[in-house]
Amino acid sequence: MRTLCSSTLIGEFFLIGFAGLVAMKDPDLSTSTVWTVSGIAMLLCVLLCGFVTRPGGIALGWALQIALIASGIFVPLMFFMGAVFAALWWASVHFGRKVDEAKARFAAQGGTAPGAGPSTPDAV
Repeated sequence: MRTLCSSTLIGEFFLIGFAGLVAMKDPDLSTSTVWTVSGIAMLLCVLLCGFVTRPGGIALGWALQIALIASGIFVPLMFFMGAVFAALWWASVHFGRKVDEAKARFAAQGGTAPGAGPSTPDAV
C-alpha cells in the first residue's frame, strides 16, 4: 500500500506546485500567500509518504484530498483534478491493502517472492 499511496502523493506534490503557478495569476491573491499555502501542502504530501502506513496516515491523506478539491475555489480546474486524485487515492488505498493481504498470505504459506531470496550467481 505504501508504494501506491506514495506515488499518488508525489503526483499531488507536482499538481499542487503547478496549481500554485496558476493561482499566482489571480490578482486577489498575494504571491506570498499562494506559495505559503502551496508550500505547506507540498510539504504535507512529502511527509505523508512516510506516515501513510502509520495510524492516522490514511485519514490525513483523505483530509489532503478534501483540501485539494476545495482548492477549486481559487483555481477552478482543481475541482476536477482534486476529484481525479481523490479517486487515485481511493484506488491506491483499496488495491494497496489487497496487495498487502496477498503478500501476507503468501508469506504465511512459507513462500518467498521472486527475487526476494539471496542472489546466487548462475554456474556456467
